[in-house]
Amino acid sequence: MSQPLTIMPVIGIGEIQLGDDLAAVIYETTELLDGDVLVVTQKVVSKAEGRLVEIDPAVGHKPLVIEETVRVLRRRGDLIISETAQGFVCANAGIDLSNVESGKAALLPLDSDRSARGIRDALAHRFGVDVAVVISDTFGRPWRRGVTDVAIGCAGLRPIVDLRGTNDALGRELQVTEVAVVDEIASAAELVMGKADGVPVAVVRGIDPTWFGDGDVVADVVRAPGDDLFR
Repeated sequence: MSQPLTIMPVIGIGEIQLGDDLAAVIYETTELLDGDVLVVTQKVVSKAEGRLVEIDPAVGHKPLVIEETVRVLRRRGDLIISETAQGFVCANAGIDLSNVESGKAALLPLDSDRSARGIRDALAHRFGVDVAVVISDTFGRPWRRGVTDVAIGCAGLRPIVDLRGTNDALGRELQVTEVAVVDEIASAAELVMGKADGVPVAVVRGIDPTWFGDGDVVADVVRAPGDDLFR
């Protein structure tokens, strides 16, 4: 059943440094309610986890791209479409130069699902609030222009809602429909965070409570190469 949805930017996070306690920073900056979904951008997770690295201005970040890539799918000029160790297929192994100091690059977290679980567990055990957590990042998409945010990690949320066996509005049984709600939540949250506004966290309130549960992005959302028609 449809219900109202509220998406709120978390203002005042500030600059995150190596070793910062993200759960505490977020809890002290916003009011969280049980049942909220907390969307945290990859950039602040990478900063807190020490995934910010120096780059040589003479050669740029391309050597890092190769280091973070397990397979090159396509290459055109300076652009490399990479498969990362986590299984993500994205431009330049997800390495980001935006919103970081000059001369540095942000690498993807080693395990974004684990990162999400860490934030969620800390909020539950230390602050007594039961929320789901989504780690988001900006990806391009085949066959479509523009970028959008997707989930690269989650905790406390079923990332895929399986509608197979249910009926559509006209009573026909759905045969193949599986909805990546975790990506929809990440994309919706980006609308209030922006790319240059310094807002790395958002709260999504009012999602269907049946979406809460166990699941990982890497295990449940990333398509296995054997099921991928394009790899």
